[in-house]
Amino acid sequence: MNIGLWDWDTGADRVVADDTALRVMGLSRDTYDERAETWFSAVHPDDAPVTRAAAEHAVAGGGDYVAEYRVHRPDGGTAWVEGRGRGHAAPGTGGGVARLIGTVWDVTRTRATRDATEEPSRPTPDGFLAGNTGEPDPAEQASAAQRMEQRAARIAELTEGLAQALTVSDVVKAMAVPVLPLFGATALVIAAIEGRRLRVVGSFGYPKKFIDLFDTIGLDAMSPATDALRSRTPMFISSAREYDKRYPHLSDLRARGGKQAWAFLPLIASGRSVGYCVIAFDTPRTLKDEERTLLVALAGLVAHAFERARLYDAEHSRAQELQRGLLPQTLPVLPAVSAAARYIPAGPDAEAGGDWYDVIPLPSERVALVIGDVMGHGVSEAVTMGRLRAAVRTLADLDVPPDELLTRLDSLVNTLGGASSATCLYAVYDPTNCTLAFASAGHPPPAILHPDGSAYFPPLDPSPPLGLVQPPLHTVELVLPPESLVVMYTDGLVESPATDIDAGMAELGRSVTAAASRPPTGRTPYPSGPGDDSARLEDLCHRVTANLLPLGEPHLDDAALLVACTHALEPGDMASWSLPENPLAAGQARKLVRAQLGDWDLEELSMTTELLVSELVGNAIRHAEGPFHLRMLRGRTLICEVSDGSPATPRIRHAGDNDEGGRGLQLVAALSHRWGARFTATGKYIWTEQRRPGVLAPD
Repeated sequence: MNIGLWDWDTGADRVVADDTALRVMGLSRDTYDERAETWFSAVHPDDAPVTRAAAEHAVAGGGDYVAEYRVHRPDGGTAWVEGRGRGHAAPGTGGGVARLIGTVWDVTRTRATRDATEEPSRPTPDGFLAGNTGEPDPAEQASAAQRMEQRAARIAELTEGLAQALTVSDVVKAMAVPVLPLFGATALVIAAIEGRRLRVVGSFGYPKKFIDLFDTIGLDAMSPATDALRSRTPMFISSAREYDKRYPHLSDLRARGGKQAWAFLPLIASGRSVGYCVIAFDTPRTLKDEERTLLVALAGLVAHAFERARLYDAEHSRAQELQRGLLPQTLPVLPAVSAAARYIPAGPDAEAGGDWYDVIPLPSERVALVIGDVMGHGVSEAVTMGRLRAAVRTLADLDVPPDELLTRLDSLVNTLGGASSATCLYAVYDPTNCTLAFASAGHPPPAILHPDGSAYFPPLDPSPPLGLVQPPLHTVELVLPPESLVVMYTDGLVESPATDIDAGMAELGRSVTAAASRPPTGRTPYPSGPGDDSARLEDLCHRVTANLLPLGEPHLDDAALLVACTHALEPGDMASWSLPENPLAAGQARKLVRAQLGDWDLEELSMTTELLVSELVGNAIRHAEGPFHLRMLRGRTLICEVSDGSPATPRIRHAGDNDEGGRGLQLVAALSHRWGARFTATGKYIWTEQRRPGVLAPD
């Protein structure tokens, strides 16, 4: 059997020596090219890997094929033989075949009519043909053929596994399974060069404690691995005695590993060393020349697969870090809702996805709940997810209704250029009247669980995803009993190739109902109310995801889950009044504010609050139209709202030194912690927030 690693010269229709193989084998190009001509100058049939890789532009190989081979004889003559072969070939970027590893075995005499004077030929130990000195023993020939075929099958398994390997762990697995039995080895270590150190990235057959010691070797140390890397030449050590003689300072480390023979193979890709591979044996072992040649050839394949896998792992790690950085690290603690969330990636080796969620505080103690899904996986999708989340937060500051926010978000998606398809569900909860208003762009509706245990999915008109929205969108408004659960999710939680989304949503409803009906084992029932049920919601998220995405079962898509428990603002923390539509309204508003602050024991805020309310009411009387209302809320801050029936946007003017007016909103901005406006179907609200004494105000 003959084995080799070559590059394919499409112009000359021949194989040429691989530069890496030349370096690690210490052969001249002429010698290696001669072997290449000997082994692979062939009339390839249509099903040969070389032919298929060039035609299909894909990795090909694994099957047996028959080809005619021109073989150089030692006496200078040429014999044509027919042989069964197996090989793997990878396509080049410009067409043809870029890389080939192959085997030829069971070589038999053929094409006798081409040269009738040639004597019959037989394979020699190194794979070349020589003159026949006698008939081979049939039993020995059958046994040798069987061994060769088994070895060829192992090589084919390795090359196919390396072609499919994405991660470094895939490369280690692809190499360990076929290669170790191929040589009778029992352990494998693959390490990467990182700066001036060597880091083990995968191993098989060694205990972890030993690998931790192995991992401490620096690139400048004197060891068989570093010597092989510096010389770019494989090192074969046949016994523990030979190891200790060469590296006496490492005898203790060698003894802890428990092995008796080793092959240290440098991994060289694109002309540079990227790491090394160690194959170890339980007993002393002197590898034959053919075995060493095969190991060198395989190391070349592993090196390129290893480097490709490291690049994939690095990009995958960056994408995951990016996604983790873009998702909320913690959810805010708010009076209006308590919330918990989960993000479940598709798998440990899957690329980062675009599922995301957020909880955004809004003025007047309202809260925005949002969840979205950017279709696809990878860095691009993670970046798109981050841009959408940032855009939603920016639009939320404008305090526009859900349907308008998604319409504006759709316009933004259309400007991203090449962005993936994305869906989004945006909801606003108001604790003053316990209403939930939400709109969707291609996203499934939330599940609602009432305190009595009844669960349902509100009807929601189908809508296209972001980028394809056709305004106007429909806003759904619900009145929820206090302590209701709002469950928002992405399709990866409820949909799979085996489960349609309707069945998945039904199972989600059952899971939420079951999880909410009981506390964890061994614990007392949860308390209810703002700020004290985070543990309950965390446990609920755990139970729901464990039921829908059982641990250990593969799932193809990322999934996100956001659960919020709604709370009502206490009636005693709210006060509202209608105001007359005349200049007397400002004076009446001041009296109402003074009295209410007295009831709330906030008299020290009276002077500032009266001034703020007087300016807001005065501006409404002068520049807007009725009806006028004043509302005060005692939450984390003291909130004052003045509503009118005009959609005009208030703006701060730059009043001149001699102007008698135009400074009202400047005064409002100077006296309040925050202020702003939000618009409704019938007009607008101008609101202010002031810090309460002894209460930490939100940022």
